[in-house]
Order: sequence, then structure tokens, then C-alpha cells
Amino acid sequence: MAKQRIKRGYRRTKYILYKETLVDFREHFWAFVGSFIGIGVIAYLQNLQLPVSDVIYLIGSFGASSVLVYGVIESPLAQPRNLIGGHLISAIVGVTILQLVPEILWITAPLAVSLSIVFMQMTKTLHPPGGATALIAVTGSAELKNLGYWYVISPVFVGCMVLLIVALVFNNMTTKRQYPIKKSLSFHKIIPYISQKVGSKKSQEF
Repeated sequence: MAKQRIKRGYRRTKYILYKETLVDFREHFWAFVGSFIGIGVIAYLQNLQLPVSDVIYLIGSFGASSVLVYGVIESPLAQPRNLIGGHLISAIVGVTILQLVPEILWITAPLAVSLSIVFMQMTKTLHPPGGATALIAVTGSAELKNLGYWYVISPVFVGCMVLLIVALVFNNMTTKRQYPIKKSLSFHKIIPYISQKVGSKKSQEF
């Protein structure tokens, strides 16, 4: 049974890698547009806030998330649950380590990353850039460390929501791109369903 699951996982991974490495200019175009706008919006928010406060929106792990969310959209690691959950859990772990453990880099850094991986595995929200989010919490600037648990809300949660909203729009601009991958959550099915409901409601009013 376990052997069959491993084989299925291997075949799925092989298919995803094959599909994502095909030269498809439309795929490359939408991956570029989505990632450009996603990171661009976060950078714009930071540009607006920094002159008046120390709020930091743009962290390095968002760049890694963009690769998954816009470039490898069929990967299980790129799905909304993993994007949001992975970053939030890792951020909480990172800040908690910073608060509880003496600030010794060779202890806090590996501890934050290792525990974030374990908690993401336990909650089925594994998202590789989450490890970087935990690491940034304990190695970032003084301004970022002073945020405490606000780091979880901003920049992490705010940035994740920006990336997700942009992904839901630009990853579903064509019928060949579908995000999230679960058919029950298909954007292409949700929009007609909402339109049908709104139309039927209007007809009942008249």
C-alpha cells in the first residue's frame, strides 16, 4: 500500500515537473504577470508605509512563494492552504523562538526552521518558503524583531493575502490554468455558479 502511494506520488511529481518545464509562452506570460503584480503590490504597500512607520511588508520568503504560486500552480505545496497556513505557522514559530530562546544565532536560527518544518508537516500546510519566514523572524532587522507577534499579521498575513488574491485572478485567466487545483474549488466553476444564483434571484424579484 505504501509502495503504491510512493509510486503515485513519484508519477505525479514527474508529470508536474514535465508540464512546468515545457516551453509554453502563455504559461510564462501569466506567471510573469501574476508574480510581477503580486510582488509589486506588496512593494507598493511598503513604499507607502515606510515614510511614516516601520511597517515592513516585503520579506524574502514572498519571492520564493511567488515561484510556487505563479510558476508551479499545480504543486500541492502551492495551494492556498499551504501558502497561508505555512507562512502563518512558521511566523508564529519564529517569533516564539525569538521571545523564549536566548538570542544566540546558532541556536535560534536552526531551531526556528526545524520546528516550523515539523509544525507544517503536522498541520499538512507544508510550504517551503515558510522556513524562510521563520528564519527571517529570528535574523531580521531590529525593526522587524520589534514587531513581535505583529510580524505574523503584517507583513506575513497581509503579504500572503495579496499573493493569494492576485493568484486567484491571474492563474485563472485562461482555461488551461486552474488555481486551486481541487476541482471543487475551481475558480472557473465558482464564477458561473455565482452568476447563475444572482440571475435567478433577480428573476424572482421581477
